[in-house]
Amino acid sequence: MHQRAAKRYTIGRVFLAGDAAHLNNPIGGMGMNGGLHDALSLAAKLVAVHRGEADAGILDRYEPERRPVAIEYINASTANNKKLMEERDPEARRRAQEDLCRTAENPETAKAFLMKSSMILALRAAAAAGKGATT
Repeated sequence: MHQRAAKRYTIGRVFLAGDAAHLNNPIGGMGMNGGLHDALSLAAKLVAVHRGEADAGILDRYEPERRPVAIEYINASTANNKKLMEERDPEARRRAQEDLCRTAENPETAKAFLMKSSMILALRAAAAAGKGATT
């Protein structure tokens, strides 16, 4: 499994997003979700600049908001998903399945799981890092 992120997401007026910015194993759709979040973040900033609602300096927030998400969240989640799928020990697989069932049975833990797996929590963390500039 190869996973990597570009050293820079922006150079001048060129911006990288999605697979151009970060590659990872496709298990779990984290790359796709990450790419959509990249596009949302960048589009919101470009629209704000175009409409005169923000200075072009807001574009400088894109890389520090999105690159850490790819490195810390997408890569970790993808590696964990791959590990779970490749588990050969039947007992460990059973425990993982039971944990997931317990998570799904409780509305609070189910919501927390969905917020994390859909990357909504990562999007909020990126927005907080950029002082709310993601959306």
